[in-house]
Amino acid sequence: MAFAALVVAVRIPAQTEQPIAEFRAENTAAMDKMMAGMAIKSSNDVDRDFARMMIPHHQGAIDMAEAELRHGHNEQLRRIAQEIIVDQQQEIAAMRLALGDALPPSVAAPTRPGAVAPAASQQPAPRSAQHQP
Repeated sequence: MAFAALVVAVRIPAQTEQPIAEFRAENTAAMDKMMAGMAIKSSNDVDRDFARMMIPHHQGAIDMAEAELRHGHNEQLRRIAQEIIVDQQQEIAAMRLALGDALPPSVAAPTRPGAVAPAASQQPAPRSAQHQP
């Protein structure tokens, strides 16, 4: 009986190591990308420099929130991660518009490993473009 308990105790951490390792790797990559993006050469325009540093900072928060959605299980934290994604995307869009930059196309964020956002060509045609009998 004690041996069975020991085997279960040893196996449980091994089963959780891979998702934790994947989560840590994704977060490390997100933070490295964020820090590199924030290391800008000054344009001598405070507003432009602020936005150019904050955009990668906000994108880092989005990337980390997406990792929570892919690997996390706490529903309250997953809802917070979803809110972070929406809020940070809106702030990035507002900063890009304030700089006069074009906005990138919108895509859905994958929430599970291996999930991909649908391509625009895979979405159904608008109702007006569909054949009407």
